[in-house]
Amino acid sequence: MGCSPDSLRAWCHQAERDAGQRVGLTSAEKDRIKELERENRELRTANEILKKASAYFAAAELDRPFKR
Repeated sequence: MGCSPDSLRAWCHQAERDAGQRVGLTSAEKDRIKELERENRELRTANEILKKASAYFAAAELDRPFKR
């Protein structure tokens, strides 16, 4: 077949998990976890950007002369 025995074994095990014949995560569950991890990374990055922007604008506000 042109693949290693380990690759073929892993594919067979995954096919059995997808069919419900073996315990473990299905391909759909693995894909969903990957998607959630990617989204989590993006949200953490966005959160860091917002924190830095907030700190920058807060510092700029303190540097402005006080108006009465």
